[in-house]
Amino acid sequence: MAAGASGGGVGRGMAGGCRLLLLLALGRAAAPPGGMLYPRETPSRERKELGGLWSFRADFSPGRDAGFVQRWYRQPLRQTGPVIDMPVPASFNDITQDPSLENYIGWVWYEKEVLLPLRWLQDNLNTRVVLRFGSAHYYSIVWVNGVQVVEHEGGHLPFEADISSIIQGSPGIPCRITVALNNTLTPYTLPPGSIQYMNDKTRYPKNYFVQNIRFDFFNYAGIHRPVVLYTTPSVYIDDITVTTTSSESIAMVQYQVSVVGSTLYSLSLSLRDQEGKVVATGDGPAGELKVLNPNLWWPYLMHENPGYRYSLEVKMQAQANGALLEDVYALPVGIRTIHITSTQFLVNGRPFYFHGVNKHEDADIRGKGLDWPLVVKDFNLLRWLGANSFRTSHYPYAEEIMDLCDAYGIVVIDECPGVGIKMPESFGNKSLQHHLLVMEELIRRDKNRPSVVMWSVANEPASELPPAAYYFKTVIAHTKALDPSRPVTFVTDANYALDHGAPYVDVICVNSYFSWYHDPGHLEVITLQLTTQFENWYKTYKKPIIQSEYGADSVPGLHSDPPLMFSEEYQKAMLEKYHSVFDKKRKEYVIGELIWNFADFMTNQGTTRVLGNKKGIFTRQRQPKSAAFVLRERYWKIANESSCLPPIIKSHTLFLK
Repeated sequence: MAAGASGGGVGRGMAGGCRLLLLLALGRAAAPPGGMLYPRETPSRERKELGGLWSFRADFSPGRDAGFVQRWYRQPLRQTGPVIDMPVPASFNDITQDPSLENYIGWVWYEKEVLLPLRWLQDNLNTRVVLRFGSAHYYSIVWVNGVQVVEHEGGHLPFEADISSIIQGSPGIPCRITVALNNTLTPYTLPPGSIQYMNDKTRYPKNYFVQNIRFDFFNYAGIHRPVVLYTTPSVYIDDITVTTTSSESIAMVQYQVSVVGSTLYSLSLSLRDQEGKVVATGDGPAGELKVLNPNLWWPYLMHENPGYRYSLEVKMQAQANGALLEDVYALPVGIRTIHITSTQFLVNGRPFYFHGVNKHEDADIRGKGLDWPLVVKDFNLLRWLGANSFRTSHYPYAEEIMDLCDAYGIVVIDECPGVGIKMPESFGNKSLQHHLLVMEELIRRDKNRPSVVMWSVANEPASELPPAAYYFKTVIAHTKALDPSRPVTFVTDANYALDHGAPYVDVICVNSYFSWYHDPGHLEVITLQLTTQFENWYKTYKKPIIQSEYGADSVPGLHSDPPLMFSEEYQKAMLEKYHSVFDKKRKEYVIGELIWNFADFMTNQGTTRVLGNKKGIFTRQRQPKSAAFVLRERYWKIANESSCLPPIIKSHTLFLK
């Protein structure tokens, strides 16, 4: 990715670069203490969506710093210079016909003016108004009416700010929300990257640079997920943590509730089933609910009613400012247990085999922006395929996607943005501290999700480097301390004998592309090499193994017999070779297979990429290639072998409700 001026934030070529370096490297935004409950409407909470068209301006000044020097946040953005309409949520890269925006690196500015309901502004002592971003890539600074309210580093997790004191003194005046957003990646960001200045003046314009990345997907940028305003009482339920255990006839739901705004409050809890019947009650900030004859949360194709969720209704009452305040929050709860042995992954005590996919948040025009039609289409394709799981490669996905995983019983390996950790400097203390913070934010967001069965702290890091031992020992221990209830892994492509991080994981997740990146075109080597891979890893670590990536590019409609690389036939043949080995090893210690990839996706331009990565079994437009039918036949066969369901099931339609 290239841009024709100093991208700032990473080089000392210009003052703007120094300013950006200061913001990104020295002024890291810390995660605020407390919870990050998803903003739901309840009897005590309202929500206002801010999606739609925002004003947008990219800062093309030589140092990318004009917006800060001229303080664009102090006035309406349109008064600072030309603005364009930009949809939110969406990536900004593919929206216009401007190639300089497609590959832009640096600061861009968003703005939205909204009128707030008068009732939000009148009771300024007892109503709290919060501005929340589902995600914005990568580094965000937010102002409301010219006052900075929050700063956040990281492109895939939510952040928010209490803006009550700013807006409640000015009823009837539009609330002006300004966002400065920077997509620069450095050796210390997650994912990492680096800026390379091209100083040969005979070949490159002045101040020309490129953003180097060590991951194979396009570095889309923008406000990617919903922006909302929501209200709570001034004394409110800040966080809820739930864990579950179960036996044949009894389940226990352990809970912790934190309240902010007062120490004088009462809490009551009711657990309701899907018919609305109260099955357990409790009170106080911590306790345990007993559920008799529980409906367990089961993965898709393991039960006739997958994804069963109860609703935990938490009510708080408190006296504040001479008034009785009540806050209500309803949290979906799935009752399920996870256990691993040296050869198995158990869900509710039964062996679970991951037959699923790796995905990307990626589509035409919208880039990584949340798009409901696309989300629903993808879940319909997953269930048509007979897939029971996916990994959030290579970053946390939108909360709306995770909600559907909970509801449909799709099992998730929840991965942080630790992709492309290849440079030695990315294993230093600065990177480590940020990585720990990202895991805190991820677990804070997704800890209560029954679909999330394992955390992944990285994908294909340079784990053969000596510093990787301390780095991953620390990250994994921190993750386990935050959440002792789930196993932790990272996804490796290192040699089994050289991997310094593997001793600390609970499940071995390994990526390999035999006959593609290794011995390209030679399908005949797959059986031996894949068998040897599994045996070496298991002999060394005695831990269950998931083939977390495998696959081949295929250009839709390109055919060759005998199979040649990039043809649909070659992709099919490679899959079938891998499957024959999986079928032997899943009788022993292989507990899963995740195809790379669910759908074609965009990457940086390069001589090996023709409009992106073509390893999808579906096209980027979600049309099936030949490999999709191979995988569908396999996944339904596996489901019928291992399921408690009648073996006559041939399609997903029984599970579409």
